[in-house]
Amino acid sequence: MNIREELLKEHSKAKTNKIANYIGNDKDKFKELMDLFLGKEQLLNQRSAWVVSTLFEKQPHLISPFFNKIIKNMHHNVHDAVKRNTLRMLQCISIPESLQGEVCQICFPLLQSNDTAIAIKVFAMTVIKNICKEQPGLKNELQLVLEDQLPYASKGFISRAKKVLNELNKLPLANHIH
Repeated sequence: MNIREELLKEHSKAKTNKIANYIGNDKDKFKELMDLFLGKEQLLNQRSAWVVSTLFEKQPHLISPFFNKIIKNMHHNVHDAVKRNTLRMLQCISIPESLQGEVCQICFPLLQSNDTAIAIKVFAMTVIKNICKEQPGLKNELQLVLEDQLPYASKGFISRAKKVLNELNKLPLANHIH
């Protein structure tokens, strides 16, 4: 199977699953997919994002060699599908401490922007909440951002924000050293 050609033929759940099944646990085929996901062709970035996310659910270890690259990729003007599927993966893993600041610099603006799709915002708030468990100093900032948006937010945002705020309230207070 030519992964590139298959992605260009059609964008559907059936096609996504077919490509994901073809790649399976094969690191070389996964690298080929990641080259398309991180490449310069927006249509291929967009369509490969769903396959990458689907494979991540089944074979999360495959993403490890590409972890830094997928985070760096978020600094570029990427399609919403790339943002959404990248954050979907990031919410499920422990982000190394060395990258937590950079990930927050990506997630907070997405969370605060009126132009960000709800799914992206929801995943971004969950990623930041997970980082708050290791970096409690971020807890207040996240709470303020979420509470500021609640009066104007969609039902999906409100539902996740309430869960996140509840979890944040259970976290220990940050030690303030000034």
